[in-house]
Amino acid sequence: MVDGSFDPIHEGHVQYFRKAAALGLPVLCNVAADSWTRRKHPIFLEISRRAMVLDAMRDISYVLVGAPSTRQALELVQPRIFAKGSDWIERGGLPEEERTLCEARDIEVVFLDTVTNSSSAILQRLLDSRREP
Repeated sequence: MVDGSFDPIHEGHVQYFRKAAALGLPVLCNVAADSWTRRKHPIFLEISRRAMVLDAMRDISYVLVGAPSTRQALELVQPRIFAKGSDWIERGGLPEEERTLCEARDIEVVFLDTVTNSSSAILQRLLDSRREP
């Protein structure tokens, strides 16, 4: 399982999906709820639009829409592997509730070496460039 807001989708996400697929299992993509994505600067305000784009990606086998949180998606699906980008190592790893759940359910957490990029940073640069005279 991979997860995120994916708004906007960028080359780091594509590399993330490819490396997750290279682990040898079908890739389930959990799409973050609108309530989470709206806290940033969303482009696609509806989860269904983000899910449609993700569903078209060849490295993604399934798209999960509707789980209110990553923790709840992990509980529902119980994947064998939860793949995260290497940027999560810099953040100190998974949030405590996700880490504890993965340990309890024997879900292997794999940090994939991917391009470190951030949709939020991309959007912020765009907003900043529009403010410049």
